Formats: sequence, structure tokens, C-alpha cells
Amino acid sequence: MAAHPTGNPPDQPAGETEAEEESESPTSSVAHRVFWPSAVVILLFVLYAVLFPHSAASAVTTVQDHIIGYLGWYYQAIVSLFVIFSIWVGVSRFGDIKLGRDEEEPEFGLLSWLSMLFAAGMGIGLVFWGVAEPLTFYDEPKPGIGESSAARSEFAMRQTFLHWGVHPWAIYAVVGLAVAYAIHRRGRPVSIRWTLEPLIGERVKGGWGDLIDVIAIIGTLFGVATSLGFGVMQVSAGMEYSGWVDSTGEGLQVLLIVVITLIAIGSVVSGLGRGIRLLSNVNITIAALLMIFVLVTGPTEFIFNTLVQSIGNYLQNFLQMSFDTGVNYGSEGTGWVRQWTLFYWGWWISWVPFVGIFIARISRGRTVREFIAGVLLVPTVVTFLWYSALGGSALWEEIFGSGNLTEGGVNTDAALFQLLHNLPWTGFVSGVTILLIVLFFVTSSDSGSFVVDMLASGGDQNPPIWSRVFWSVAEGAVAIALLLAGGAGSDSLTTLQTTAIIIALPFSVIMLIMCVATLRCLRAEHRAYEAARRREMAQRLVHHTVNALEENRQDEAAGRTRAWGEYPRGSRRLPWRRR
Repeated sequence: MAAHPTGNPPDQPAGETEAEEESESPTSSVAHRVFWPSAVVILLFVLYAVLFPHSAASAVTTVQDHIIGYLGWYYQAIVSLFVIFSIWVGVSRFGDIKLGRDEEEPEFGLLSWLSMLFAAGMGIGLVFWGVAEPLTFYDEPKPGIGESSAARSEFAMRQTFLHWGVHPWAIYAVVGLAVAYAIHRRGRPVSIRWTLEPLIGERVKGGWGDLIDVIAIIGTLFGVATSLGFGVMQVSAGMEYSGWVDSTGEGLQVLLIVVITLIAIGSVVSGLGRGIRLLSNVNITIAALLMIFVLVTGPTEFIFNTLVQSIGNYLQNFLQMSFDTGVNYGSEGTGWVRQWTLFYWGWWISWVPFVGIFIARISRGRTVREFIAGVLLVPTVVTFLWYSALGGSALWEEIFGSGNLTEGGVNTDAALFQLLHNLPWTGFVSGVTILLIVLFFVTSSDSGSFVVDMLASGGDQNPPIWSRVFWSVAEGAVAIALLLAGGAGSDSLTTLQTTAIIIALPFSVIMLIMCVATLRCLRAEHRAYEAARRREMAQRLVHHTVNALEENRQDEAAGRTRAWGEYPRGSRRLPWRRR
């Protein structure tokens, strides 16, 4: 598709420019109907989880079990639908529409853009589960896989690719594209509510819009806080396994949260163009170096063979895995799918407001096709390589090496460090890995705080600095409170995580409506473009006809006769020009 005929996005007046400064605007303020309800609900729920941890855990687990038990088929179906929708939009005639003004260049370079969306999307999850998930699937496979090590190994990589490949990124792409089109193409504030404007019109400014933003804020903060809490458990476990500390107590974990929160505050205050982008680039660099180290010092040939074979298995079984509910193996099969696949789908959807808004905010100037390709393909390929390197090395160690990584079950907190213990330079590499984990948590925290603050500030792309600090501190405080919850910190964190996944159910309905609204916008713009192109062609034809008639009159007055090839291009179609 060519440039928009008017040279400006729809609903944005000609000549209007958006000045985006990485500093607080004098008029910046919070949206009180979103900020205070979100803060109050978060405070009340955290108090409930801290004061009555077992009651809260039982209540939310019961709700979650009912949702997954009765609506597991729904989660499988809609996530597969999001994959189909994202790919179709990317390859369709809408792909050339730019998320911004037609002449606008991308706000961030390609490497910085990919680094930021990757770090915010699932960077920390890759570090945490890079070794643990393939080992867990190898040790406890889905019913019907078989007992041979080859079958379990193939299944482990194939299922890991499903959970971390195209499907989660398609979930992010649906919301990211809708938000990016609304804020960059239509000039709307940064908010989930504006993605529904094509369907509900001015009502997005009222109570329904406020409710959508409140749900997005709560889900985002709960998701980041629980990841922060569980993440410091992995860091402390790595420090203990590496011999840095004698034991991992609550004091060390609280200290780690405080340090991560302070770094995140400095990053989020400095803005997207400085702190967040810099840390994301550093993260990707260290992660790439760690992956290369494992590739070189680990079973290199086995890793590359695993990569190629696993991609083939993944593609061959893509449709079957996408719609697999485990029903043919009874309660054991459906229970396994609920515990892993459906849990992941709910968890990714619970992170959608955060990640979707963030990648939309950093994607200004990209076309729809670039956005879909960047969000779907590039992170997926990198993820496959990452899991093949770390997970493949762990599987090789388990099958052909010492075979001690699954003794007594997989220790998810320490699995990565157990693998590194079998490679050279253990102490140094473990230290770098701990630094990587901390930095990934910092980027998750600062980007999450930035998104929450934009929502709580009425969609301001450069929200007030004081509220950026408030939400960063809130995330750290929630994580600390739940870790210290009467000795039941892990239960409290799980309660909060489960609550975030419960929130994913109503938000999944919003996502379906969002797909319809986005499609309506893209079709309307394409129709406007086609109508303008036809008008331009008609005007050009009229212009050529007038010129041809004038030339014909001049030729007749002068008594000239031209050969067919001597007439200007465009007038050859006129039969009266021929002699």
C-alpha cells in the first residue's frame, strides 16, 4: 500500500505534530478515576493475601481451577485464533499501513527496538526456564509420550517451543498492534480503552474505559510483582549454589528486591530513550554472550542437531499441539495440559496489557508488516536458539552425561546453575548469569512501571516522574510484603500470580473485541486509500485528455500530422489522435 493520500493518519489534523519529550510535562497529572481505584484494590488484595495467606490461596485456586476446568477448550481456541489473526494481518493488503505518519521514520533503531520488546516480553522467563522447562518435560512428560529417552527428549523441546514460540508473541501482537494503531496512527492517548473506540465510540471516555484501564493496571502490577518475588528466589538460589552465601533467607531476598527496585526507579525516571533502552541493549548483549558460551563449551553438534530437529517437530505438529486439550488421556492428560499449556496461555494473557502497550509505545514509525514480522518471527527464532542451547545442553547432560540434573526432581530455581557447574569457568559465568537475571528483572520492572504510569495518567506518553517512582516502589513493596507473609511467602506469591491469571479471562474477551475493532479500522483506511487512488487516477486521466485535445487542436491549426509514437504518453489511448 502506498502512502496515505492525505499525508496524515486518519483523525489527526494536517500539520499537527506530537512533541514527545523525555521529561515531565508541566501539565502532567494522574487520571484520578483510574489511579485511585487501582491503588485501593491492589492495597486491599495484598493485605488480604498477607493477613490471611492460606484462605486467599484457597479461594483464588478454587476460582482458577473452575476456569481452567470448564474453559480450557476456550483458551486453546482463542490463542490459536490470535496466531491466525496476527499472521493474516501481517501478510494481507493492510501490511503497508504505517503505525504513525506516512513520512515518519521508526523512533528506535532495529536492534534497540528488538532488544526492548524482547526484554519486556519474556527475557526473564527465558533465563528462568531455559534449562528447567525442557528438563521438567523430559522428567515428567505428558501421558502417551512413551518411556524412551529419545521420545521424551523430542517431546520436551517440541512442547517448550510451543509455550515460548509464536503463540505467546501472537497474543502480544494482537494488543500491541491495536494500541500502536490507536496512539500512533489515530493520535489517541496510550491506553487499552482507545482500541475499542471504533466499536463503542465516545463511551471509551466513561466508566467502561476506566474499568478496562483499572483491570490492565492491576494485572500488570500483579504480574510484575510476582515475577520479581519468584525471581529473587532464583537469584538467591544461584548465589547459594555458587557458594556466595551460606543460606538464602528472607533478609537476602528483601535486599535483592530493594536493589532491583532502586535500579528500576533510576531507569524509569530517565525514560524510554535512555535508561530503559540502554539496559535492554545490555541485557541482550549479555544473554547473547551466555548463549554463545554454552554453544561453544557445551555439546555444540548436539545443540545444532537439536535445533534443526526440534524446529521440524514443532512445524510438523504445530496444528495438533495448538488445539491439544489432552482429553484422549482422561483426567491425567487434561490435568497435564491445564498445569502447563493452559497456565501459560493465561499467564501470557495476564501480561498482555503491560507488554502489548510497551511494544506499541516503542513501535512508532513501523509498518504493520514490520511490526508483525518483528514481534512474531525474530523473538521466536531467538527463543528457539536459546532453548536449543541451554535446554539442549541440559538434555545432553541428562542422557549422555552425568545424568544427575533430575535427581530428586528438577530444581527450577537452581537448574541453570547446575548446568553451568558442568561447564568451564563456573564461578565467573554464574556471576555473569546472576547479573543478567537481575538486569532482566530491572527491565521488566521499569517497563512495567512505565506502562502502569501511562495508564494511570490518562494515556500520557511521558507521565509524571513522581508517579513513575510510586508504581516502581509499589511493585517492590508488594513483592516484599508477600515474601514476608507469615512464613507463607511462596503461597502468597502464588496467590497473586493465580489472581493475575484469573484476570486474564475477562481480558481475553476484550482481546477478541479488539481484533474486530482493529480489523474495522484497517479496512476503513484501506477503503479510503482505494477511493483516493481512484480519484487521483480519474484526475490524471482528465488531465491527459485535456492535454491531448489541446495538442490535437494545435496540430490541426498548423496542418501537422504525427506518427503514433510521437504523441506524449497518456494521449495514445485517444483514437482521434491517430492519423
